[in-house]
Amino acid sequence: MAVPVTLLVVEDDATINQALTDRLVAEGFRVVQAFDGPGAVVAQEVHAPDLVVLDVMLPGFDGLEVCRRIQAVRPVPVLMLTARTDETDLLVGLGVGADDYVTKPFRMREVVARIRALLRRVERARALATEQPPVLALGDLEIDRASRRVSVAAEPVHLTPLEFDLLLALALDPGAVRGRDDLMRQVWGWADAGGTRTLDSHVKALRAKLGPDRVRTVHGVGYALEVGR
Repeated sequence: MAVPVTLLVVEDDATINQALTDRLVAEGFRVVQAFDGPGAVVAQEVHAPDLVVLDVMLPGFDGLEVCRRIQAVRPVPVLMLTARTDETDLLVGLGVGADDYVTKPFRMREVVARIRALLRRVERARALATEQPPVLALGDLEIDRASRRVSVAAEPVHLTPLEFDLLLALALDPGAVRGRDDLMRQVWGWADAGGTRTLDSHVKALRAKLGPDRVRTVHGVGYALEVGR
């Protein structure tokens, strides 16, 4: 019998927390609940969840700090729940290790779909790591697939799990333009890129860490990784 996937739901509103928990249990997941920042960190250490659903606004300390602390100990996919729509706030969340975000108010089926997509991405990343050469060297950019480490001009660059997967998707076909929908399917497991700024936000994060000219925008089409360095 397959072991159920364990999710950690961190939300201080007890009604929302329980509604999420009930729906996710009905979907076949094992769910652990936490209601504040310190409790979330402890729950992650005790239960080692496969994915964390994490509200940004929490008592104790906020979801950004929770994400930072748990990613420092054991990288795990994080879906953030946020009432904030400012792009700077969203980029901060992605920068501390969140993989995706859903803005409030949200529909339960959207949260479930995002969770399943993130879990599929993790499985695909594991499979690809065993099928391709362990290290990609593209100019001064080096990507070690086995250790999931990246360096530019021999200097290490810290990427979140999803930033790494996006960079790898572009690096596997350097110089070629990858369509937005294609990237969303490969990296996120979504059918299309409509209605979300997730891809654009992650590209901006990559540019901030790797250099502003590393990823080229092809308007109306998608993105390409520049390798002429």
